[in-house]
Amino acid sequence: QVQLVESGGGLVQAGGSLRLSCAASGSIWSINVMGWYRQAPGKQRELVAGITNGGTTNYADSVKGRFTISRDNAKNTVHLQMNSLKPEDTAVYYCNAAGVVSTTTSYRGPYWGQGTQVTVSS
Repeated sequence: QVQLVESGGGLVQAGGSLRLSCAASGSIWSINVMGWYRQAPGKQRELVAGITNGGTTNYADSVKGRFTISRDNAKNTVHLQMNSLKPEDTAVYYCNAAGVVSTTTSYRGPYWGQGTQVTVSS
């Protein structure tokens, strides 16, 4: 069974930084795309950043230049370095994996983590 476990959320003042991490487990052979989504209260879940196993990245316009996504294919981990945080970045952040090839299931995803809270105070 494939599972995603996030870590690194918390409370930070505006202008500060946080680093989120996500580890995928479950007899995984490869993962095509890993990414981060977020959902603020009363809003829909939105894509923050994504990265392919080849290293191609994409970002929401609202975080370009402030957030950096990276991954380690060998460890099946993905990270989100968040700098210059703003109060509007406050949300629950979810790790996502799609195109997952596992030796224990034929389901390719998407898979979701349980979410980690990021709160930015003004």
